Amino acid sequence: MARDRKGSRLGRLARLGGLTGRVGTSYVGQKVKEVFLDGESRDKARQRLHLDNAREIVSTLGRLKGAAMKVGQQVALLSDQLDLPPEVANMLGRLHNKAEAVPFPTIREDIEAELEMPLSEAFSWFDPLPLGTASLGQAHAARLPDGTDVVVKVLHRGVDISVDTDLLALKTLLLGSVAFRRDRAEIDALFDEIAERLKEELDYLQEAANIAAFNRAFGDDPRIRLPQVYGSHSTERVLTMSRLHGKPLDEFLETADEAARQRAGVNLAELYYEMVFVHRMLHADPHPGNYLYEPDGRVGFIDFGCVKRFDEFWIAHYGKAALAALEGDKPTVLAECREIGGWHGDTPEAGEALWSFCDMLAEPFREDAYVLGGHKDSILDRIQGPVRDIMRYPEVRMPRDLIFLHRSLAGLYSMARRLQVRADFGAILTRNATIAIQRAEGA
Repeated sequence: MARDRKGSRLGRLARLGGLTGRVGTSYVGQKVKEVFLDGESRDKARQRLHLDNAREIVSTLGRLKGAAMKVGQQVALLSDQLDLPPEVANMLGRLHNKAEAVPFPTIREDIEAELEMPLSEAFSWFDPLPLGTASLGQAHAARLPDGTDVVVKVLHRGVDISVDTDLLALKTLLLGSVAFRRDRAEIDALFDEIAERLKEELDYLQEAANIAAFNRAFGDDPRIRLPQVYGSHSTERVLTMSRLHGKPLDEFLETADEAARQRAGVNLAELYYEMVFVHRMLHADPHPGNYLYEPDGRVGFIDFGCVKRFDEFWIAHYGKAALAALEGDKPTVLAECREIGGWHGDTPEAGEALWSFCDMLAEPFREDAYVLGGHKDSILDRIQGPVRDIMRYPEVRMPRDLIFLHRSLAGLYSMARRLQVRADFGAILTRNATIAIQRAEGA
């Protein structure tokens, strides 16, 4: 087994190293060619090269799966903040979280080795067909001997041995390809944050602890449904949880009435801000498949591998920046952006660009009844200009604590738009941010 694991690691390194060499060499060659090209021809040639290299990166990551594929997905989701060329961002966006299913005999062998008992003894029924297979693991429906319906997650073999090498190779690759146009310190912080969350996802005992923490915070809350962990059937590589039976968003939208859709959307918004500001721990994987909706609008949360926790003082400064933006208080917004690590200079033009970005983000929170997905909800289109403006200034940075915070907000916003939820989002934000601020100030 040790030889296989080593061989697997060396094979991944060879593929990623070869890809890095090919991409890096292509950009060196392009710089030589550009000496003989005019400006327009140079830009077109560079765009073609970005696209060709992005296509090769996606092809290689898709074959490697595991950590490499997961990191590629994370980078794609953060493409706006990283100022990736559009052709690179679009190509990375083709990476999905579905992978080829692991054969059932392998799953059986892994579960029996981890639980140290036959599968037939551990479960009265186990579906050999997976509920889903992702880049890191595979999930199956099963039933405990007492008749309880459960979901069993099994970590892919060898996925944990490649994390550090995959991260280093991909960072080297993307930096060498000049795909990133941001400050090196910002890119280092980004990859550090991704690495920390990713390593937590590879430890199912950590995920079990996350589920327990959410149950302590929200266990009897009528707005949310949470799984329970069965410790007798869980290890670092196998996680057994009670099965939630809500509907995915698409199916919910087909049958839910207006009242249920509104309750579901408001629940999502309230729970997000309570997680962030009150409990300082965020369910940070906003994939639609991680939410199950019940007929009354209650929302079930699944997959707690990626959970982001916040320092109480940092989140209080973030709350102050948000509330100041609602009030149109530019000086306070900029001062608090400096406190959270989002602004590292004093260039007036950079400050103006940052304020314009924050001011526009605050617009939906200034109305008593804003409809996400309604005819006035054009923020996604209009925000692109301010995003491009702040990307021009290296002193405006993405703090690492903001990465998964805003990624989750964007994911939930996308789901809420489909629900077309109407709410006073400013009141929800203010109520919860005020709690965080008062707590940090000892009130």
